[in-house]
Amino acid sequence: MNRVAIILPAYNEERTIADTIRVFHAAMPSAEFWVVNNNSSDATERLARETLAELKAAGGVLVEPRQGKGNALRRAFHRVDADVYVMVDADMTYPADRLGDLIRPIVEDRADMVVGDRLSLGHYARQNRRPLHDAGNRLVQGLVNLLFRASLVDIMSGYRAFSRTFVKNYPILVEGFEIETDMTLHALDKRFRIVEIPVAYHARPEGSVSKLNTLSDGARVLSTIARILRYYRPLVFFGGASALFVLLGLVTAVPVFGDWIRERYIHHVPLAILATGLMLVAVMCMAVGLILDSISDQDKRNFEREMLHK
Repeated sequence: MNRVAIILPAYNEERTIADTIRVFHAAMPSAEFWVVNNNSSDATERLARETLAELKAAGGVLVEPRQGKGNALRRAFHRVDADVYVMVDADMTYPADRLGDLIRPIVEDRADMVVGDRLSLGHYARQNRRPLHDAGNRLVQGLVNLLFRASLVDIMSGYRAFSRTFVKNYPILVEGFEIETDMTLHALDKRFRIVEIPVAYHARPEGSVSKLNTLSDGARVLSTIARILRYYRPLVFFGGASALFVLLGLVTAVPVFGDWIRERYIHHVPLAILATGLMLVAVMCMAVGLILDSISDQDKRNFEREMLHK
């Protein structure tokens, strides 16, 4: 019998936490339910404890005072021991009736991470009232699929199931809502098996407020893209920077070359110094990219060796 742990990160979800626990408990009463109270200022923790006691559900409430969904999941992954882990938002947006479908590929050893794909059925597009969020999602999705030669549909879904192997070999270093993207990147980079299952997506109930912010989350998306390139494809990141500095150096050197061709004398001395400096930076960027690419490859080899010995 596989032990299933359902993790519900919750920050100020007093309007939805009780109903979320109830519907998922009805779908799988044998599972453990772990609500992670992430520094809530409302009645989230009290309602979670009362609901778990009322249902006589296994599990409990964990407290994580450091703000951020990544911090909340880190607390749960460190404290909870199970064979299958399910992460789901505590806002009644994901369907509990697909819980069995989500964990089945894990139980049958066909996947290490199963993602509830909100996009394929079109529900998310109809419910989403933030076009900039949708554009950011597509941008990150396209970049990830391009760099890893993947064909994933929903990079940022908050409804996922994980194998014990994945959870115990995933270092959570991010703190906020970028956790879903980071999980996907780790799985792709370390060649864990990913399965996507289309699921419905519902709007938050009336009175429940999303914690997302268009401007800050837009900046976070750009930061995520930079981090993807820097950490997972360093040669692309620093090679691109090197090419940019080479281009700037050549443009800056045009007047210098003109001086030398016409008079065999350089009048634009400051530009000559700047062009030389830009070329040196380009060389250093390429050297850093090559070194980090080698380190990244060695890290993958070490990870594979560690997995073989577990």
